[in-house]
Amino acid sequence: MSVINPNETGKSWRTHRREATVQLYLSGAHGDAAELVGTRIAGFPLALNLLADTDWIDPEELAAAAAAVVQVDQGSPTSVMRFQKLAAATKTRLIAAAYEPPLAFVRSLIRAGAHDVVPLPLEITDLEASLAPIRDEFAKQDQTSRIGTAKVVSVIKSMGGVGATALLTQLGIRFAQSEAKMGREACLIDLDVQFGDAAFQLGLKPSLSLVDLTEAGARLDGELLRATTAEHRSGLKLVASPPSMIPLESLTSEQVIEIVELAKREFGTVFLDLPSNWTNWSLSLLAQSDLVLLVSELRVASLHRARRQLELIRSQELEELDLRIVINRFEKGLLRTVRPSDVRSALGKDISYTIANDHPLMRSAIDQGLSIAEIKRKSAIGKDIAELDEGVAAALGLRR
Repeated sequence: MSVINPNETGKSWRTHRREATVQLYLSGAHGDAAELVGTRIAGFPLALNLLADTDWIDPEELAAAAAAVVQVDQGSPTSVMRFQKLAAATKTRLIAAAYEPPLAFVRSLIRAGAHDVVPLPLEITDLEASLAPIRDEFAKQDQTSRIGTAKVVSVIKSMGGVGATALLTQLGIRFAQSEAKMGREACLIDLDVQFGDAAFQLGLKPSLSLVDLTEAGARLDGELLRATTAEHRSGLKLVASPPSMIPLESLTSEQVIEIVELAKREFGTVFLDLPSNWTNWSLSLLAQSDLVLLVSELRVASLHRARRQLELIRSQELEELDLRIVINRFEKGLLRTVRPSDVRSALGKDISYTIANDHPLMRSAIDQGLSIAEIKRKSAIGKDIAELDEGVAAALGLRR
């Protein structure tokens, strides 16, 4: 059963750059701050958080923010240290706010990682001037994203054992081959950090994995990402799951979002193999996906679990996602007991794709790390995967 990780029930998942906010962390709503709540400055909605200037701010709270205005007391070493540690722990732009900050203090805050320093009490004109460059940068990034081919496809499963990873690796091979003809790349990130075996199913033995990227910290860049990936003969790049199980909660939303954003810039289309159990960071990644494939089987138990997955997604107000149902291991004989209309009634969605059941052929492809087409040029399952590949490309707006 897919559930939000119980160790994270005190938190909430966060999207990334969807209506990015500016978070205000102030000890009091003085000056214009009280009037700013619920309004927009430089196009960003503002959120006010009242807390002491020495209280710790969780970097996870900033994962979806465009920037954060953080009050700093120059006379309090604890307050200054809080800002320094926060700046080192987050990629979100920080704007320090202080009462009558002398030039030397401003310089020390900039060196510590402040994007800018504004005086308190907070005034609208000062904040507008400070946020304007960030607004322009976001606008440039959004424009680049719209005209580029950077897309995220998340694959989730109704339950374990439905063959989602095997299907994804075969789809990834086919997709990468098609993209290579257009001079583009594709990447698969195995985020099932406990049971992921995409590397095995692709016949790869990577020496590095996702953990090496999460531990890189400020060293994470495109060069390191490419050095971490293993490449399949099809051209598909793979970021493998860790060689040993790690707790789901050992990853943070900020870490995985940064890795996925970097992979989009480096490779274009990124496939995510998400774990069966939901956690805050997997919901955050789902929210930023351009396409979601829910893999199920045409069996009552699997469809029942698929319905629960969809209910969870709807409860998180993610109905706007382009989510498509993929029935794996499909056999026409199954239609005697479960009809397409039953699926529509149970899930509230029609079946988008069916993948023929051919276990021997799939097993042979996995054992050799090859595509199904290389094992057998013409097959029902190969034809279905080709149609899925074309459907995904069309959904992403990719010309071939």
